[in-house]
Amino acid sequence: MKRQLIFECIEFFTGSHKSNFYSKLFDVIDLSDFPEYPFSKYGPKGYPRHALFRAFIVMKCEKFGYITDLVDYLNNNLYIAYLCGFDIFKPLPSYWTFERFIKDTPNQYFSKVMQTLVLHLKELGFIDNSFVSADATPVFANTKLNNPKSFAKNKFDKSNPPKSDKDCKLGVHTASNSHNEKNYAFYWGYKNHVLADAISGLPIAEVTTPANVLELTMSIDFLKNTNEWFSLKESYFIADKGYDTKDINNFVRYNLDGHAFIPLNPRNSKEHITLPSGNVLCDAGLAMHKDGKQYFDDKIKQKFCCPFRTKKDDSLCPCKHPKYFNNKKNRGCTKYITVGTDYRASINRDSIFFKKIYSLRTESERYNSRWKNLNLEKAYVRNMDSVSNLNTLGHVCLLALASAAIKDDCIHKLKSLAGYKKIA
Repeated sequence: MKRQLIFECIEFFTGSHKSNFYSKLFDVIDLSDFPEYPFSKYGPKGYPRHALFRAFIVMKCEKFGYITDLVDYLNNNLYIAYLCGFDIFKPLPSYWTFERFIKDTPNQYFSKVMQTLVLHLKELGFIDNSFVSADATPVFANTKLNNPKSFAKNKFDKSNPPKSDKDCKLGVHTASNSHNEKNYAFYWGYKNHVLADAISGLPIAEVTTPANVLELTMSIDFLKNTNEWFSLKESYFIADKGYDTKDINNFVRYNLDGHAFIPLNPRNSKEHITLPSGNVLCDAGLAMHKDGKQYFDDKIKQKFCCPFRTKKDDSLCPCKHPKYFNNKKNRGCTKYITVGTDYRASINRDSIFFKKIYSLRTESERYNSRWKNLNLEKAYVRNMDSVSNLNTLGHVCLLALASAAIKDDCIHKLKSLAGYKKIA
């Protein structure tokens, strides 16, 4: 009898602000497309997957890294477990139940919940496709090889992957987007690619890949898949120079009818010293002569030759270049300057308009910081499926926070998880 009375007043054991917060958060998350129970003709139903889903929302909002922390939290906060949808008169799920749920549930169900929240915020006018920003953030695998204090030999050797997580791959993380950045570090893990609204700072779509997948190789498919359910037509696409390829620029311009704001990535192109007239200086500092052009579909290649190429005097070349003594009719070195004629080359990246729009990309950096603050920068699980699902859940948390704050007329707390918890 006493036990019954205690459970009837169980809300007294949990802070009112926190219980109100989760009640409002769960209220805006639509799980109608998320199967309540796995299809099976045999065996017990098990725990409702909607309750397990909400429990992981609690895990990310409380910034827990380990599932064991979530299990302890629910057992010590039964009213939160009740709000999740569990029967608190029965034993709560074990660690293994949560582990199987996050590993065996297809990511498409989690992504569908995220898409529903995005489309709802779009209807409210807080997300649109005017300015979209793409960025990727590293997710470090749960392996000792990522520990800077590890003394393992060849710990960043591709042929020696971690035994604890066979799905993670070797990636590189730089301190900035400069093409000559020397401050970089290798890591084993994954990448979370996010397409965000550059005005509101809210995510639109995301996908998790192994760390060795470059942004320039997956972006077109990512944009295509997103455009199928969230129109990206006529968008201003903003991204750092890691996305600078001819194919991505052309896809944004001609397939999405938008405009790309991506800084030029020189990659392995050679930089030549030129005069105001356009002539290239040779290694000896002399102006080279133009020697014809080659025309291609997307570029023009201008050739420059040695100013003494027809001379027979061996002493004319000041630097004694080896090619000057090639015993050919046309002697001396040659250089080329390539000028693009495609859309990528036509972008004026020095204009004030370009710099103004590109400055909106910092909103992606801010969002990534809020997302990583949910304890998602490091993966505490050890397989691709679990990492992908937890990453998506992190985005669902921040979208649900925005939706709940708007519904509660607390727009000023749209991006503040701790702030909205206090006033909920």
